[in-house]
Amino acid sequence: MEIKRILVANRGEIALRIIRACQQMGIETVLAASEADRDSLPARLADRMVCIGPAPATQSYLNVGAIIAAAKGAGADAVHPGYGFLSESPRLAQACADEGLIFIGPSAEQILDMGNKLKARERAKTFGIPMLPGSEKVHTHEEASLVAQRIGFPVMLKAAAGGGGRGMKIVTQPDELKRMFESASAEAKAAFGDDTLYLERYIPNARHVEVQVLGDTHGNVIHLGERDCSLQRRHQKLVEESPAPAMADGLRQAIREAGVTLARNIGYVNAGTVEFIFDEDEKKFYFLEMNTRIQVEHPVSEMVTGIDLVQEQIRVARGEKLRFRQEDIVFRGHAIECRINAEVPQQGFRPSPGRLTEWLPPEGPNIRLDSHCYEGYAVPPYYDSMIGKLIVYGTSRDEALERMGQALARFRVAGIGTTMEFLSYVMTHPDFASGKVNTTLVDRMVESFSAGLKPQ
Repeated sequence: MEIKRILVANRGEIALRIIRACQQMGIETVLAASEADRDSLPARLADRMVCIGPAPATQSYLNVGAIIAAAKGAGADAVHPGYGFLSESPRLAQACADEGLIFIGPSAEQILDMGNKLKARERAKTFGIPMLPGSEKVHTHEEASLVAQRIGFPVMLKAAAGGGGRGMKIVTQPDELKRMFESASAEAKAAFGDDTLYLERYIPNARHVEVQVLGDTHGNVIHLGERDCSLQRRHQKLVEESPAPAMADGLRQAIREAGVTLARNIGYVNAGTVEFIFDEDEKKFYFLEMNTRIQVEHPVSEMVTGIDLVQEQIRVARGEKLRFRQEDIVFRGHAIECRINAEVPQQGFRPSPGRLTEWLPPEGPNIRLDSHCYEGYAVPPYYDSMIGKLIVYGTSRDEALERMGQALARFRVAGIGTTMEFLSYVMTHPDFASGKVNTTLVDRMVESFSAGLKPQ
């Protein structure tokens, strides 16, 4: 299948990332932009820009009809959804198929199967992938209580239809369950239109480890290693790295193989991520979910493998076989990514939109910045607060840590608040430096950072 022109159905740094990948491949790009992004850097660099609606995402980036109309009107062959917004929307994937457009991602059926956490759990279980003790859907807090008593506290309530931390509640005591159930159910209904919940055992000392997979339409599936994404605040990742630190080689290989097993058995096509919870105390991993799209943190996998994942997405969408076998993938060194957000950590990570009066990124060998920002750019208040991703590579983790610390220190931004001071704090924290990470570490760091304490 030939792809001469791609509609980029996203904004910000990922839109720019896709445009640049297309430019290197000689493919024309059309940016689908909201009114707030008409003059953005992606709009300037795309071959053409089409306005798809007002600033609110529900009237633009989340409008399937507007995106399909823009793609058809611009004569695009394909649609790349990036991440977020409609990237995991079976409606968009199916609408593209119905209109003869290539969706650069998996099929609508695969998105549906993996998007529903209960379905995904069931599929993973049939392939012998380790699962946390848990439940099918629970309709009432009484049902949830029975399950919790069986598997033991603490437990986590989760929304079957969602992610991103919405509809998730940790329950440590039986008397908390009714209140937490009602809260999680209401949150899931508001966020996803579906209040279905299920339970899993909660692991206090857990790491979040995910495997990058890539599959083609010819039945080939490979992995590009794993990433540790344990540093999270309110279930939103702040720092990611590859390979995962302080993990035995046997476990590392097992978790990679588990990711490929799932992707291969469902006939997965395009880039995807299989996520696992790693019990740091028991040294065991369990299936969590699968994200059927490119991830925010994909650059760290690119840095350690030398493979451009966005370009490979496009090649797979064109019907090409993967250019690599698993034995061709060579992992070198260590990469770390810091998400830079327009937020003020000292004020509870308050969003800080506004105009950038200074934007002077660090430069040098093995430093990469994925960002759509520039001096004079007005960060809008309508969307996610991430304004860039700073990625560094080192021959070792220690070298990557040192390089990231130096790069953050040299990054000059004015006009808005950013999370860079806090990220610098993270890089020098002894627990992170030694690889002793888990999903609660950031919360402890926030407390000490806010109190003005030095890392110790």
